[in-house]
Amino acid sequence: MLAMLKRPPPTSDVELAPDAAVDAARGLNRAASMLAASVLMDSAVEHYRGSFHNKAMYAPLVSSALSLLAGLHGHADHRARPHPARDVVFAVAALVGLIGTGAHLYNIAKKPGGFRFQNLFYSAPVGAPAALILSGLLGFLAERTRDNAPDAPPTIADMPAGRILAATTGVGLLGTVGEAGLLHYRGAYQNPFMYLPVTLPPIAAALLAVAAADANRERRPLTRGFLRLTAVLGLIGAGFHIMGVGRGMDGWKNWRQTMVDGPPIPAPPSFTGLALAGLSALGLLEGRRR
Repeated sequence: MLAMLKRPPPTSDVELAPDAAVDAARGLNRAASMLAASVLMDSAVEHYRGSFHNKAMYAPLVSSALSLLAGLHGHADHRARPHPARDVVFAVAALVGLIGTGAHLYNIAKKPGGFRFQNLFYSAPVGAPAALILSGLLGFLAERTRDNAPDAPPTIADMPAGRILAATTGVGLLGTVGEAGLLHYRGAYQNPFMYLPVTLPPIAAALLAVAAADANRERRPLTRGFLRLTAVLGLIGAGFHIMGVGRGMDGWKNWRQTMVDGPPIPAPPSFTGLALAGLSALGLLEGRRR
């Protein structure tokens, strides 16, 4: 796997623009912000439902809010050097997400029956803190991508940045698909559109993996198209979830209850954030023709 990531692509007929690394980093910052916003809203609703009985439940709200702001700051930053404050914020966000994932897994494991479907359906969701890990990780990788000479192909830990970013995005997409598949299974896939989050993003992830493994920098309109469809899917999914909340008892008039019990509105945009990261990775993998 490391050999595949390290193998440099041929550069005889393609090159990267001088600002390609910064552009990719800014795209990753936007992706990190999108994921952080999703976590912030999702955690606010879920932890409100839990009455914030554990003071640590405030941690993901603070860290995701800071990650959101750091991502927006990075998006506005056109400089080709990392920012130490953003590095700290993103690292803390990833750490808080990791601790939260462990706490949610423990919450499920301690219930009677452990990791059975009933507990996975209605216990603390694992996907939200995992999305915070991805937000912090993508933001941190954005700073590493930015920290490259303008006239050299960007690298992260001496490996091609595009391949590292593609691998990270692909794993993130598949993890998000697993969370969506679990919750849509709980909903018995009563709406045919519920199959899209478990079919479209895996194709995008597979195409991105092929692009990362190929040593030739060539245009990949199919991969770009599926990533864009995945980005749109995240926004459309939020709309479907809004409709689902509205179908609850008393609909939006009783929003304090229906938002807690209905489908999570902030969850689908995680696909949008990861698709944005994938497009940034693809830009580095494709290069440009001379």
